[in-house]
Amino acid sequence: MSASLPALKVVEAIVINAAKQELMPRFTHSAREYKVDGSIVTEADRAVQQSIESALKAQWPEYLFVGEEMTESEQIALLNTKGQGVWCLDPVDGTSNFAGGVPFCAVSLSLLKDGEVLLGVVYDPMREECFTAIKGEGSWLNGEPLGQRIPEPPLAKGIAMIDLKRLPRELVIRIIDEKPFSSQRNVGAVALEWCWIAAGRCHVYLHGRQRIWDYGAAGLVLHEAGGHSMTLEGEPVLSVSLEPRSAVAALNKELFDEWVAWLGIVDKR
Repeated sequence: MSASLPALKVVEAIVINAAKQELMPRFTHSAREYKVDGSIVTEADRAVQQSIESALKAQWPEYLFVGEEMTESEQIALLNTKGQGVWCLDPVDGTSNFAGGVPFCAVSLSLLKDGEVLLGVVYDPMREECFTAIKGEGSWLNGEPLGQRIPEPPLAKGIAMIDLKRLPRELVIRIIDEKPFSSQRNVGAVALEWCWIAAGRCHVYLHGRQRIWDYGAAGLVLHEAGGHSMTLEGEPVLSVSLEPRSAVAALNKELFDEWVAWLGIVDKR
């Protein structure tokens, strides 16, 4: 691993420890509130964020920290910092699952610098699966390299991971009417959805609206596994800002091209 980056194993241990100490004991019985946008926040979100922020600052005080549970003005100011590394955390990706007792959520942490994601950790505490990635060096699931599975099926035989509720109405109707894939899933945790595409558990991905803390680490996991992505507008998904982004993705290039063509996207990357 690059000597200029924090040790991945140390970062991984910080994330896993916070999940085990602060997240899992609160599963199914964490007090919840509703944000202005209607999304849920629980005491577990705040406890995990505080634990990880404290541990990261103790290890690497030179890095800044952005958490999903900060105010928007704080997030903007920190993400716009140039020339300095910034940790970006979603303490509980899939909070509504977590609060409702659905065992599908993750802790997602990335390290950003100058518009790039350099390192990512996505930990699924329910299955004890840790997805990790370092830019230019690869991605792993519990230490085993990703991107070495058998060839992906064609679109018509594939499993699609799609969040329908955030897509344009016309596209949703077309997907329902034409059914270009074999079957469809939506599991409500963006980071794990990207990682499951990287692991070959589903084959194509489509989401209409997600934030940097949702996809930052997991997007790196997919790309370092050899995967591909763009927005519905044909642009790179990564935007180190608070701007919500759509995402179209697949692990296999031929399958990705077939999916993009079906969606009618013009590549502007």
